[in-house]
Amino acid sequence: MNDQRDLVVLVNELRRLAVEAGAAIMAHYESTVEAMVKEDKSPVTIADHDAERIILAGLARIAPDVPVVAEEQAAAGHVPAIGRRFFLVDPLDGTKEFLRRNGEFTVNIALIEDRTPVAGVVYAPARDRLFYAFGPGEAYEQAVSPYTNDPIAGSSPPHRIAVRQPAADGLVVIVSRTHRDQKTEEYLNLYQVKEFLVAGSSLKFCMIAAGEADLYPRHGRTMEWDTAAGHAVLAAAGGAVTLLDGAPLLYGKTERGLDNPYFLARGGA
Repeated sequence: MNDQRDLVVLVNELRRLAVEAGAAIMAHYESTVEAMVKEDKSPVTIADHDAERIILAGLARIAPDVPVVAEEQAAAGHVPAIGRRFFLVDPLDGTKEFLRRNGEFTVNIALIEDRTPVAGVVYAPARDRLFYAFGPGEAYEQAVSPYTNDPIAGSSPPHRIAVRQPAADGLVVIVSRTHRDQKTEEYLNLYQVKEFLVAGSSLKFCMIAAGEADLYPRHGRTMEWDTAAGHAVLAAAGGAVTLLDGAPLLYGKTERGLDNPYFLARGGA
């Protein structure tokens, strides 16, 4: 899958999978959904499980030899052996936002190669926003309804997105709706901030990629499937995701249980 043409073909299939999963999520979004609590105290719903089943079945069809690490399977203790190439899947990133009915949840699918996200799809079905990427300069947004039969042929054409340069009068910082803490506040004192935006899920990465914000600091626990797809989109749009010391955020950290250190997502320098 190193060939760019192969990545384009793969990402087209991932776009279809994400929209199919998004439609399943939205079918539950319109009704009353009961939340269960996982061992880590985070919520999970039938929508999470339905979306994951759709994505896993699709990946088994289109890339049967590539291991998949998916959130709900991992929560159940099923994590495959991974090598230099694997998928990371969060079928419903932002379950709390889904339960609050605020629309700030996403479907995340990313391909990792040599510890780096090289392709990714982030779909916000309640917002009709589909983001995808397959390498430097190849980041796109497309308006796609979850009820679209084919996001490749049957929806509005995609447009290329890119990060912006910060304005001279200060940064627009995007922070988590549910995980803003004192450490984040202290870190932001290092910057000139003119505006805060609040959002859930991996939409934060994509808003920076689309030039709607400049910075997203995260001082709290995240898992690799939470960040990989948004990371792929942001990196392709010209941004970066690094640790607080400037080192790159890498994937396949099995020695950590696939969780992430604190990180900083940013747009233009």
